[in-house]
Amino acid sequence: MEPYPCKNSSMQRSEYPNVGVFHILSAMWQGLRPQKWTLALGLAAFLIDQTIRATAVPLLYKDFFDELSSPENPETLAPILVGIVITIAGWNFTRLLSRRVGDFSIALIEANTMARLRQGAFDYLIRHSHGFFANNFTGSLVQRVSRFARGLERLIDTLAFNLIPLAVTIIAAVAVTWNEERLLAYVILIWVTLFLVANFFFSVWRVKYNIRVAEADSKTTGTLADILANQNAVALFAAFPGESSRFKDVTNAQAKITKFTWNLGNIFDGVQALLIFAAEFAIFYYGVQLWAAGEVTVGVLVLAQVYVLQLSTQLWDFGRIIRTLYEVFADSKEMVEIMKLPHEVADIPTARTLAVPEGKIEFTDVTFNFEQTRTVLDRMNVTIKGGEKVALVGPSGAGKTTFVRLLLRLFDVTGGHIRIDGQDIREATLETLHKNIAMVPQDPVLFHRTLLENIRYGRPTASDEEVYHAAKLSHCDEFIQALPGKYQTYVGERGVKLSGGERQRIAIARAILKNAPILVLDEATSSLDSHSEFLIQDALDTLMEGKTAIVIAHRLSTIRKMDRILVIDNGVITEDGSHEELLKNEKSLYRKLWELQAGGFILKDEEEA
Repeated sequence: MEPYPCKNSSMQRSEYPNVGVFHILSAMWQGLRPQKWTLALGLAAFLIDQTIRATAVPLLYKDFFDELSSPENPETLAPILVGIVITIAGWNFTRLLSRRVGDFSIALIEANTMARLRQGAFDYLIRHSHGFFANNFTGSLVQRVSRFARGLERLIDTLAFNLIPLAVTIIAAVAVTWNEERLLAYVILIWVTLFLVANFFFSVWRVKYNIRVAEADSKTTGTLADILANQNAVALFAAFPGESSRFKDVTNAQAKITKFTWNLGNIFDGVQALLIFAAEFAIFYYGVQLWAAGEVTVGVLVLAQVYVLQLSTQLWDFGRIIRTLYEVFADSKEMVEIMKLPHEVADIPTARTLAVPEGKIEFTDVTFNFEQTRTVLDRMNVTIKGGEKVALVGPSGAGKTTFVRLLLRLFDVTGGHIRIDGQDIREATLETLHKNIAMVPQDPVLFHRTLLENIRYGRPTASDEEVYHAAKLSHCDEFIQALPGKYQTYVGERGVKLSGGERQRIAIARAILKNAPILVLDEATSSLDSHSEFLIQDALDTLMEGKTAIVIAHRLSTIRKMDRILVIDNGVITEDGSHEELLKNEKSLYRKLWELQAGGFILKDEEEA
């Protein structure tokens, strides 16, 4: 039985873990926890502010109008009214101070917590497997990280500026009017209950459409990023109309579901307006009746009106509060799903540091199935000695790149074992595995950073002089010195300001600087002209000295000096030997490939060399 469970294919949407409100709040709490006391202070300040606004101030206005409508002499009444006004001013000043404490606390919490959430999402996201990123749009992933952090901001804002004021106002309105006149309290209570219940059930029913809006937005962003990233291909294939049509289909689909969702809100806004109109009419109708009967004072009528005005504004926003909360849920759900999705390739709990004194590589009965449906490598067995130079040759799709990706643990094997110096790579930490292998890909992708930073990526602790030396060995220095900014030149997104050959030289410089005991070259000179290839081949020979080297090659002229050549066909090693040994076999696939190339550029390369 295979001791290391693995999943080689990226999960489809339906295979993501189920994520609920609890999971989202738990993920956000991880970011909030370091500032929990600041959060408590901020919410308490908002609670004090709203309590004063909903209780003390309305009651003082009641007293003011009761005194104003009394038959006392204006000269005697004036000092009393001034005293009430001063008291109101005092309470409002206290509110001002509380509100400022709350505002500053929330601003501090949101800024820092959003940064922590982004960092946490990035740290987990970046450790997903090669397969995960191959099956997800980069633009969509970026959008999900941003929405997750923004979701926290919207959640706290809604709590502090909407939910707390609404809850306090409802409690105060019912409690105070109950003490003054229970009929008015019943009217307010019935109105508020109908309003909240209707809003809640409507919002719950509409949440599925909010989720669809968020998904449509992610798809639009992902499609846009995919097209922009391939702008050169769009231009060269004259595909502007087709891509415009593709993007139009996506944006129209997003517009359709967005308009439908907005129209639902507009319809329900009409229902809300009707409920508010009914409440205002009932309060005034019964209030006037009670005042005429002498059961309430003018101050009580003013008090009820104040509460109706406050609650009308806040209850009107209740539907938006619920929708905002569900939008926060929908926006955060996709990112939390990714954070709850186990890494497909990860360190086991007992993972150890990988030690590579020799660089011996062993594949023992290695099998790899792509998406569990197609066997790419089939029970492969091969040993590469420490310091040995081995080339991988074979038709496209034979399994050469998969061989390297399994060695790097970009995927985990389906069966069998890969060992380096006797250590199963699944029992080693990914960090130490990758530190001991230097990779020069066929199509290097660079960061939008300076040339100095891109080369130093091979070894971040390297000095400037070491970077310059690596650049000279890889012949980067030749074109870098011709640039106005020299090593401080920014290369553009994915290195688009450099030619393919220049990017490849930067990748070689990184490998030289890294100086790992195991070296993987995936057609490392394929983008170079013959002159540059000749120069860099010398640097590669120096780079490979004393190292275990694996070279994926399509141009067979570049691998004749390898110690061994492994011919891979249909996921198995069919031939193993030196260049001369493999040519001796008339039925050899290697010989056929050699003869196919020998009539063309191999002979041309030999003449130019």
